[in-house]
Amino acid sequence: MLAVPVSLLPSSSRTRSRTALVASADLNFRQRLSEILTGLRWQVREAETGAQAWAEAEAASPEAVIVDAWLPDLDLPEFLRDFRTSFPEVDLVTTSGTTAQESPRGPYRQELLYALRRSQDTDTAAWNTAPALNRPNPAPERMLTSPRPASLPIPPAEGFPGSLAGETASAKSQVGRPTIRPDQPLKGGASLACERLQELIGDAPCMLEVSRRIRLVAPRSTPVLIEGPTGSGKELVAEALHRLSTRCRKPFVAINCAAIPEALLEAELFGHTRGAFTGAVQGRIGRIESADGGTLFLDEIGEMPLALQAKLLRFVECGELQRVGDNETLKVDVRIVAATHRPLAQHTQSGGFRADLYYRLAVFLIRTPSLAQHTEDLPLLVDHFMQRMGRETPVKSIDPGAIAKLLAHDWPGNVRELEHVLERGAILAGNEAVLTSSEIDFGLAVS
Repeated sequence: MLAVPVSLLPSSSRTRSRTALVASADLNFRQRLSEILTGLRWQVREAETGAQAWAEAEAASPEAVIVDAWLPDLDLPEFLRDFRTSFPEVDLVTTSGTTAQESPRGPYRQELLYALRRSQDTDTAAWNTAPALNRPNPAPERMLTSPRPASLPIPPAEGFPGSLAGETASAKSQVGRPTIRPDQPLKGGASLACERLQELIGDAPCMLEVSRRIRLVAPRSTPVLIEGPTGSGKELVAEALHRLSTRCRKPFVAINCAAIPEALLEAELFGHTRGAFTGAVQGRIGRIESADGGTLFLDEIGEMPLALQAKLLRFVECGELQRVGDNETLKVDVRIVAATHRPLAQHTQSGGFRADLYYRLAVFLIRTPSLAQHTEDLPLLVDHFMQRMGRETPVKSIDPGAIAKLLAHDWPGNVRELEHVLERGAILAGNEAVLTSSEIDFGLAVS
């Protein structure tokens, strides 16, 4: 439990318990904010969708509601104005600081802004979607976001450390419940910009669309197929799906179907009993079983042998598996995310992949673009990789000539190739602080 100094608590929060509702599809964000609010003497209820938030508000009559700037089933401006009309006494705030127009500054606003400020200490998807938070840019290992545009400032809350930025006014009040739109496409670059995920760098529309699709499907258990060229970040997409899902506290288990010999792949996936085959001196659970309750990531699913595809199909259909050499059937709850660099729909027509398995895996499709499709993001990617290399050695800068050379390349190996080219260039530069075009070596020369 986070300890909050009593001196920072308004007198009202020391005398009675109030109820706050936290609405976000991000489980980590809800838990973090709930912990902080509990330390401020609030009773906290949680919701992961707009519809659930409305139902909780009707049931609990909360004094305050904090809504994520993105929820999968609502249009935020409509939700804010409709909620303000139906619950005029509730102190309503979003993670971006937005409040409904003509919304009175409630008695709890300072505490809510303080709690939001404290929750910035944890890197959550909710904060990464909020525009223009007035804080230093974090740099986690796989951080792939870019700076957000600044908006109107919120003055610091009196008596509380720090400040937030981003308060804007929404549409005028309107009677009625919010319009819930589960599959509503986002319109315009400004809306898409709010959808960036911390795993994905770039402002290009194709990259923002990947983030949007991840957020739409992550809270569900729907099977997802990720298609994209080698080196385009398919595993990062799978990890983001797991992080934003309700399974995030359970295992994320990845297996590369192309990296394991065909004779061993079945036992690796389904497990085996003792003596099931030569060398099986003891029983072992498989990757599927070890992912129980969590997410199983099947990388390069297009390389799986046809015979094994039939057994995987059985598991996908009913959630049951048999270990190699065992007659007992086990029930396992796993969300399957598969990835391939092949166009699997075409691969099924040639007989290289089972069509029935394809249709069960590709319930929701996400395509990761090649780097050539979003070269405008290359400077952001370069900065990210240079900063990451700077954790072990002094950070190097890169001159315009080197950037021009990088932009002229066609990047057949995509983002992974860019990372390796920069790492090679940093090594070639030695102790020099600036990476020049002479150190940019694409490894194409044959000696």
